[in-house]
Order: sequence, then C-alpha cells, then structure tokens
Amino acid sequence: MYWRALTEETPGPKWSGLFAEYWPDYRKWWLREGEAARPTYAKSVRALRQHMPELLPLYEDLCTLAGGGDLAARFLSFYNPPPYLSGCSQAIWAGKEPVMVRNYDYNPNSFDQLVLHTNWLGRKVLGTSDGLWGLVDGMNDAGLAISLTFGGRRIVGEGFGVPLILRYVLQTCETTEEAMAVLARVPTHMSYNVTVIDRKRQYSTAMMAPDRPTLITHAAVATNHQENVEWVSHARFTATVERERYLLHRLRLHRDPEEKFINAFLKPPLYSTAFHAGFGTLYTAVYRPRKGEMELRWPGTVWPLSLDGFVEGAREVLVPGAA
Repeated sequence: MYWRALTEETPGPKWSGLFAEYWPDYRKWWLREGEAARPTYAKSVRALRQHMPELLPLYEDLCTLAGGGDLAARFLSFYNPPPYLSGCSQAIWAGKEPVMVRNYDYNPNSFDQLVLHTNWLGRKVLGTSDGLWGLVDGMNDAGLAISLTFGGRRIVGEGFGVPLILRYVLQTCETTEEAMAVLARVPTHMSYNVTVIDRKRQYSTAMMAPDRPTLITHAAVATNHQENVEWVSHARFTATVERERYLLHRLRLHRDPEEKFINAFLKPPLYSTAFHAGFGTLYTAVYRPRKGEMELRWPGTVWPLSLDGFVEGAREVLVPGAA
C-alpha cells in the first residue's frame, strides 16, 4: 500500500487534485445501486443544514473545488450513501495518559490510504481520510480523539455516512461530553460504534443506529457488535466477540504498559490477514490527544505524525496478506 500524508490549511489546489484523482472510483461506488437510489442535491443540502449547519461553508467550498457538478455535490454530502461494511477494533488504554488504539479492517482497494492535516474552519484536525473529507479516526487541537467500528447490523436507513459525522465532531467539539451530544442527535445510515476520548481522559462509546436512539456507554472497548450480536454470521466471520473479550481481558486483568498494549493490536486475534475474504487489517493507529500525537503502525513500521509539527510525506508499506 502507498500512503500519503498531506496538509492544506484551507481547501485549495491540493484537495482539488485529490478529488480529481479519486473521483472516478468514488463515482462508480456512489452509483453502484443506480443514481435514483441516491438522494437529490436539494435533499442532501437540507439534511446538512438541519443536522450539521456549521459544515455548510466548508461543504460549499469543497463542491466548488470538485467542479460544481450535481453528482459530486451529492456524494460530498455523505447523505444516504451506499452501504459498506468493515471490521475494526478500538480501545482506550488503561494508563493515566489519554491513549486510543485502533485497528482498521477493510478492503485495501476501497480505501483512501491518506492522512489529512487541515485547519478548516479555524480548527486543526489530523486523521485518516475517507471520502476525502470524512474521517475513520482522527483528533483535533482541543485534545479530542475519535474512532469508529462497524456495529454489526444489516439495517440501512436515512442518515449520513459516519466518516462525515466524525469530521463534524472534530470540527465542532472540544470534550467527550460535547461529542456524545452530537453523536446522539445526528442520524447515521448504518450502525456504528464511535469511541471518543478527550485531553482529560474522559471517554465514551456511542452505539449509533439508523432505527433506534443512540446508546451512550462508558465502554473502553468496541469491536463489531453493539449490546448483543444481531448478525450472527458476520460476528463469527469477524470474531467480534472474541476480539472484545481479548481486549477486555488485557484492560482488566493484565493492565499492560502502553507499548505492550499497542503491540497486541499487531498480532492475532486483533490483527487480521483475511483479505481473501474481503477485508483485513490495513493499519493500526495510536492517538495521544493531550500531546497532539498520532502514529500509524504496521508490523515492523511506525510512522509518527503530529498536529503541531506535521510533515508531509509518503510511505510504501507491506501489509501482510493484502497483495
């Protein structure tokens, strides 16, 4: 996999170039169920204005940089996108320092392989890109970090793709309490578990769903089910219960030092190489929001990144099993 880390204070030529590069593939994905299955531009903008109004100026700038086309604007709203599944494990380390660790398990052919460092709307945000302005994990300059896992349910409803919701949280929130209020009210089109931790080490996990109210929990661990396993075949395939138990065991019984806890994510049962079956572990991310530090890790490789000392770069990494 070829990863890039890019910075752009405000949306401009770098982002426009990224959109031109990625749009042909995203367009195919967006239309895979037919154009009529996707909401109109008017409906998409109404939803953004109702639920995430602070993002509208940024959304309009991005639409202009994307060429101003109707289909691109509908895609960038992230409203009612096609369904997509992932694996993933995430946990809050039990030590005093706020540390979040996560594995992102997904199809390597459907992934941005991109870290974005931005100062959009006057707030620094650093995270792993999805859809070129959404995020699957990230942190901001207020010391807030956030990450998602798929919630293990088939139901698809009316709402936003969760990567845009994560972007919205990081652009507008400073504490876990504020983030949970947002996650409780913004609708998502599928079920996801979103874990948040702030600089004071206050953390929560929101179990979001399109067909029932968001459940706010104090869970330090999230894998690919919510309160109970509902999609049994998916749970067995992803070993979601086994991964959850393993992480809880490490947190409650072993109280691992930080480095040992992080390294556990690079080994089974958390680390997956099941790419032949659809998805495996693309990377491990470590967030230290109080320090403004992030790391991307693969077996034998660590890529440190930071909010204040960010340096653009690229890495070619060998992901076991992903060839």
